[in-house]
Parts: sequence; structure tokens; C-alpha cells
Amino acid sequence: MPSDPGTDERFEHDVGAHRFTLSSGPSVSVLDYREHDSRTLEYYHTFVPQPMRGRGVASRLVTQALRYARAQQISVIPTCPFVAAFIRRHPEYAAVVHR
Repeated sequence: MPSDPGTDERFEHDVGAHRFTLSSGPSVSVLDYREHDSRTLEYYHTFVPQPMRGRGVASRLVTQALRYARAQQISVIPTCPFVAAFIRRHPEYAAVVHR
């Protein structure tokens, strides 16, 4: 699904690889996760290729991954420092954090 109608970005959930991706042209950014159980995912690693850094790509990727969790009523353990900081800056996603 396109992430932003004005760009060529594509957000995808690769269930088999346990990752979310945000592609823009040849560049692919990833957010890796582990399943703790059927209702809890640990978001543990975010990577954005060097040429795409500083453009808000990681924030858009994390936003989509958190929206996915919220829509699926899945809780998230944010062990990735970027994801944890993003949730602190965007308290509207605090409800998805595993308690």
C-alpha cells in the first residue's frame, strides 16, 4: 500500500521475515520485530539507508508499523531506541505499548 499518495513510497509487512519495510525507489528501510506471542510484537531494530537518512523515513516507517499494531489490537515492546523515542514524542501511540 502506498504510504503517501504524493510519493513513490510503499509500506509492506513481510510476515515471513518478521519485518515492516518502506521502499522508495531502490532504497528499502526496515523495522524488524520478534513475536513474543500471538498478541505481542517486539520492535527491536530500525534501519534506514544512508542516502535516505534525515528525511523522516524512519518516522514514517514506525508510524505505519504502530498503526498496524493498533489496527490488529497487538501490543508492542519497543526495544529499538528509535521506536521507544518515537512513542515518547507521540503519546497517541502509548496505548499499543505492552504493559
